[in-house]
Order: sequence, then structure tokens, then C-alpha cells
Amino acid sequence: MAHTYTSLLSHIIFSTKDRVPMLDAELKTRLFPYMGGIIRELGGAGLSINGPTDHVHLLASLPATIALSDFVGKVKANSSGWVHKTFPNQREFKWQVGYGAFSVSVSQRDKVLTYIADQEEHHRKVSFKEEFMGFLKKHGIAYDERYVFD
Repeated sequence: MAHTYTSLLSHIIFSTKDRVPMLDAELKTRLFPYMGGIIRELGGAGLSINGPTDHVHLLASLPATIALSDFVGKVKANSSGWVHKTFPNQREFKWQVGYGAFSVSVSQRDKVLTYIADQEEHHRKVSFKEEFMGFLKKHGIAYDERYVFD
């Protein structure tokens, strides 16, 4: 788009369906770069993609041409379809329905990159539920705990 300039950094978090620990080392090694390719195809940039066995964190620069919900939906749908085709033993693989997305200022970019890179270590101390609820509270997002993890 002519004369359109954006800086749309988003920290996006979503889990496997029911937080089943399906993201083993072999899958992550191939899945995360594939997700980066999906993001590039959508016109964005995947600055960091990482997570433990039950969820993923993305720091992505989003294009101005697609809504966040459409962007996340395409990343999730295309990546889960790829998992089913590439890993026949992972036919049960699914992402959760929802997601969390939090805007990131350029001044906090490096801090978020470090946070995402350190996910394995971080989750030795903090559960996904504790982490995600902390994000919601930190960003002042109203929620009903009964529905956060459906």
C-alpha cells in the first residue's frame, strides 16, 4: 500500500489443544521454521518462534494488509495441516481455538526476544496457565477464568 507505514510488533501466544504436550524436539525443529515461512508468505516477519511442549510464543512484525485474527488463524491452520501431512503419527495434533496477542513497542523488542528464547528455562519455574494469566493481568485485559483455557 502506498503511503502506509506501520510498526506492528505482536507477541502472540497459543497452546496445543487442551495443552497436550505434543511439541517434541523433532517437531519443533521443523515446525517453527515452517511457521516462519507462513508468516513471510502473509507479508510479515517472524522475529522469534519458540516454546515448550504445550504452547508457542511468536514475536512477529505484522503487515498492515491483514487483521490480527486472520493472521493468527492462517498461521495456526496452515501449520497444523503441515504437521498432519509431514508427521503421520501426529494426526491428533491441534492448536487451541483461541490465542493471546500483546502489542510490543520497539523499545521492548530485545527483551521479548530474550523472553521467547528462554522459554524452556522459564517453564521449569512457571506453568503455562500462570504465565498466560500473568500476561492478561499485566496488559489489563478483562477475562472470565472459566473460559480462558477452553
